Amino acid sequence: MTKVAIFASGSGSNAENIAHFFQGNKNIHISLIVSNKADAYVHERAKKLGIESVTFTKSDFESTSKVINCLVNKEIDFIVLAGFLLKVPQNIIDSYPYCIINIHPALLPKYGGKGMYGNNVHKAVVEAKEKESGITIHYINENYDEGDIIFQMTCPIDKNDTFEDVAQKVHALEYEHFPAIIQTVIMKEKT
Repeated sequence: MTKVAIFASGSGSNAENIAHFFQGNKNIHISLIVSNKADAYVHERAKKLGIESVTFTKSDFESTSKVINCLVNKEIDFIVLAGFLLKVPQNIIDSYPYCIINIHPALLPKYGGKGMYGNNVHKAVVEAKEKESGITIHYINENYDEGDIIFQMTCPIDKNDTFEDVAQKVHALEYEHFPAIIQTVIMKEKT
């Protein structure tokens, strides 16, 4: 059984979607939700799903071994970033090589990097008059949005689309593809 921790900073809709996808799965179990915000709605979702959730401060992540100790104590094998806004520290990256993946709401390498998340990305895509956007699922490394790409899927952008329209299209792609790609990556790691 592969035990997965989901890192999330916000409402946790992707985390909930992932948890539902893996309910009853005998090979993959969502065991923990980790957040950097005590008031993030992801904690409420975790409670309803019966998944333990914990909060660590930014300094806990950056300056202590509290997070890694928690992951080890919970026997976490794999980490999924689902709307997690902090940079993952090197000690966690080193402890989970090619076992941490992220979803980005654009087609990397465009529109990635520090500060490029959520509506910031969708606004930039619309302002640049792009004809398509989409999702990128990638391994993480020490730099924002620069890890090896695992999967991309596109959606068209109509000339009258607002950033909210683009966000809705991209979110639909996240829901449809992220859980299945997580499963594919984990099962590949086990072989």
